[in-house]
Amino acid sequence: MFRSVTLSDLKEVAHTIVGYLGLFKIWLFHGEMGSGKTTLIKEVCSVRGVYEGMSSPTFSIVNEYQTADLSKIYHFDFYRIKSELEAVDIGTDEYFYSGYPCFIEWPEKIPSLIPLQHAEVTIQVETDTKRTISIAVHDGKKENRI
Repeated sequence: MFRSVTLSDLKEVAHTIVGYLGLFKIWLFHGEMGSGKTTLIKEVCSVRGVYEGMSSPTFSIVNEYQTADLSKIYHFDFYRIKSELEAVDIGTDEYFYSGYPCFIEWPEKIPSLIPLQHAEVTIQVETDTKRTISIAVHDGKKENRI
């Protein structure tokens, strides 16, 4: 668990997440609106070698980023969907089982579509400038905190 995380501390959290990308491709990001989910995802992508402009895919639902080693990262924002069927219609299964990292904001909107093996990042607001960030991994059988 990372406590009292400021913007300047995000790189450390991002490096921790990147260290687990080989084991867990599906990453769920939980937190209230404005808690910093997109900001953390941008930092993880930066550490992973994404140099293009990154933004929240709130309106497009999914953004694809290319890394420096020509790999891909998919970034989802399900805030605006009204049903899981909308997520199915954009081909979430193909993305989730592509072998590329998938970072998912608002995963509570698609609970039955989440693969059993995944990681979860929870961001809690402490103050305007500080957050508590916890990471848990699910191997399909049990949860472990990082």
